[in-house]
Amino acid sequence: AMASPAARAASALLLLLALAVAGVLSDGSDHRYKLGDPVPLYANKVGPFHNPSETYRYFDLPFCSPEKVKEKSEALGEVLNGDRLVDAPYKLDFRTDHDSKAVCPKKLTKEDVAKFRNAVAKDYYFQMYYDDLPLWGFIGKVEKGGKPDPSEWKYYLYRHIIFDILYNNDRVIEINVHTDQSALVDLTEDKEVNVDFLYTVKWKETPTPFEKRMEKYSSSSNMPHHLEVHWFSIINSCVTVLLLTGFLATILMRVLKNDFVKYAHDEEAADDQEESGWKYIHGDVFRFPKNKSLFSAALGTGTQLFAL
Repeated sequence: AMASPAARAASALLLLLALAVAGVLSDGSDHRYKLGDPVPLYANKVGPFHNPSETYRYFDLPFCSPEKVKEKSEALGEVLNGDRLVDAPYKLDFRTDHDSKAVCPKKLTKEDVAKFRNAVAKDYYFQMYYDDLPLWGFIGKVEKGGKPDPSEWKYYLYRHIIFDILYNNDRVIEINVHTDQSALVDLTEDKEVNVDFLYTVKWKETPTPFEKRMEKYSSSSNMPHHLEVHWFSIINSCVTVLLLTGFLATILMRVLKNDFVKYAHDEEAADDQEESGWKYIHGDVFRFPKNKSLFSAALGTGTQLFAL
């Protein structure tokens, strides 16, 4: 016998639900992966280590970038945090090791070399997110060689990044990044340089449960440690607040001084005297506005929220 339309509709609905569940299970949002599954890695921003408020987009520096940079749809918290998440040029599939895998060969122009050298001189770091875990690393280093003159210093760019990733069963627990100190690019001179950017991925198993993977970051923010306290900015803000408070108090005292003196000498005469100026305020707050019924209805239904 042929199935009824209701039975066919129910079967179709169950099939759609099964496909939806399968799609959810294969998504990175549940943080479960199979061997070889792609794990989302997003490049966030770059900026000077000693000034965390100064940040730029990751691809503002001439790293290896795709023809079309794909941006991640950000949540409200990421927007308020100032994140600029884009797909990173590295492919870190689940439990798949790579040894010195090429990202891209790139020819740095003189302008690119100058950008990287300026970033290295300011101790620029990069920030990424791998399966919602933050990671940081420096883009280069400065060798001063004991010389006080900056024109005699050497500037180097790291071209080989190493990712150490810990996993437990089908979940990512921790990720750390460091650089190969032997794979350097000299940026000291203004000349074109050919660079082969590389990366290495090493996976190791750990007994740490997934529920405790964020404990490492619980006592830290999404910025590198040992940041300098900007005492000048703090003192400047305090002085500004004190000056504004003093100015406001001075203005109020000048406005109210005559009234205080008048009321102190003759309180009865002050009661009979017609009020003027700022003293009208106490009467205005009890005065009905125009169209008070419409105003009350709008406030009662929450219409004022549309203006926010």
